[in-house]
Amino acid sequence: MRLTVNGEAHELAATTLAELLAALDYEGDWLATAVNSDLVHKAKRAEFQLSDGDRIEILSPMQGG
Repeated sequence: MRLTVNGEAHELAATTLAELLAALDYEGDWLATAVNSDLVHKAKRAEFQLSDGDRIEILSPMQGG
């Protein structure tokens, strides 16, 4: 399936948002996710079905000063 993740094109076999996060090694409860500009709560990621051409944004906090 062709997906755009954080502005980069990917060809992945993931069918749910949770599978996508695992495939790309994103872990943790602190992530924020959006698909096609709609926020997806962490409790819904395992059941959220992705479609070819979806645009996914994955945000995580950054440390620094």
